[in-house]
Amino acid sequence: MSQDLNLSAHSHALDEETARAEIYGLLSQLFYAAPAAELLGQLQVAVTEAPDAGAFLEEPWRELVACARSLSHDQVVAEYNRLFGGVGKPEVYLYGSHYLSGFLNEKPLVKLRDDLATLGLGKGEGMSDTEDHVAYVFEVMRYLIAGDDVAVANLTQQLGFFSQHVQPWVPHMCQVLLSHPSATFYARLAAFTEAFLSVELQGFDLVA
Repeated sequence: MSQDLNLSAHSHALDEETARAEIYGLLSQLFYAAPAAELLGQLQVAVTEAPDAGAFLEEPWRELVACARSLSHDQVVAEYNRLFGGVGKPEVYLYGSHYLSGFLNEKPLVKLRDDLATLGLGKGEGMSDTEDHVAYVFEVMRYLIAGDDVAVANLTQQLGFFSQHVQPWVPHMCQVLLSHPSATFYARLAAFTEAFLSVELQGFDLVA
């Protein structure tokens, strides 16, 4: 009987880790580029009821899905381009250096690159943005949770990277999006992101 309980607890822990990795992966996709029609379609039909009623992320997730359902693909693409695209200065920056130093390509990016090199990670050839783009740091978190190399993909590395390169600036970026008059879908995404990161912070505080 005790063996069954242990197996059940282990399975639940694996499910939670998979869910964390999938959320980071989804956030990375949605912040890196305007969602493809297929991805937006999947979001529009996503389940909104959490396994545990009243779960902390249930309401921000429900609001994000409801917002996705109320908009067309063209509207979401136009919003992404209006907020983050264009020539010159975007309306909202997605780069850590901007929030940490006030400028792009500054010391926070150098520190991030050094830490990535220590982890044996680097920017892929197909990525034109710098490594402090929010999509990139979320993808690193996804890898540190779900990667196969346990020397890198482990809780200690997750905590260190989150503390150094996610928590110090991503919530600020979310607040900028939440207050931006042109943000609709991305305001709801920011609210969900902020709620998810608060859950992550609480979890890390328990194991620190």
